[in-house]
Amino acid sequence: MGPNPAAAKQAEKLRIDGNTYFKKDRFGAAIDAYTEAITLCPNVPIYWSNRALCHLKRNDWERVEEDSRKAIQLDSSSVKAHYMLGLALLRRQESAKGIKELEKALDLGRGANPKGYMVEEIWQELAKAKYHEWELSSAERSWELQSLKEACESALKERHFLDFSQTEGFVEESTTNLEQLEALEVVFNIAAEADTPTEVPDYLCCRITLDIFHDPVITPSGLTYERAVILEHLQKVGKFDPITREPLDQSQLVPNLAIKEAVQAFLDKHGWAYKVD
Repeated sequence: MGPNPAAAKQAEKLRIDGNTYFKKDRFGAAIDAYTEAITLCPNVPIYWSNRALCHLKRNDWERVEEDSRKAIQLDSSSVKAHYMLGLALLRRQESAKGIKELEKALDLGRGANPKGYMVEEIWQELAKAKYHEWELSSAERSWELQSLKEACESALKERHFLDFSQTEGFVEESTTNLEQLEALEVVFNIAAEADTPTEVPDYLCCRITLDIFHDPVITPSGLTYERAVILEHLQKVGKFDPITREPLDQSQLVPNLAIKEAVQAFLDKHGWAYKVD
């Protein structure tokens, strides 16, 4: 059974009051207002996520986590709640769990109502976390590869020394050992390629921002753009495709799932591409 109409009306008034306090950076007063709203209507997820945002502004990460989890319990599709929970977990050094929540927020946020569009904000935090994760794992892989390479080189040189000692005076010294060392160098260079920053392929980048796609959408003309960028163009410049100049409406934008999957596959293999300026 839901709250009585009078309680629901009062709770909404408190939410609006809380929003007003928040905009004026009066986070304590906003928290009080949202808390009263929660007391009246505890099953409204936005009251919990709004209060979590206030705790975030005060760097009270334990309460951010608590309120975000409650909001998700009430509404598992809350982009803001998953995003804030991800941030809270990252602050607690729970990187894997934090990244998982940010990825969930990103997936939910793609294609969201433009007024509540958070993809760019979520991407920035996710990219920083993923790049840091890549830096740590890359350093570890680099150390392991170097150690293995040195061990292989040492073994080859030792074998060559033994072979040369046994055949000295009977055959001329061959170039086999040098060739083996060169081949070894090639093998280890190939192994290190995935961790070597290069350039992101053009087809994975927005032709306007030149950055790797975060939320690619395709137009009727077949061109793909970053959603936030093309939406801004349609709102501020005009309702037409910036490249073809053909008429274009927001409703005609369709998620480009093929490019989205290609971007993710590239990022999974090349974590350095998560680096943000």
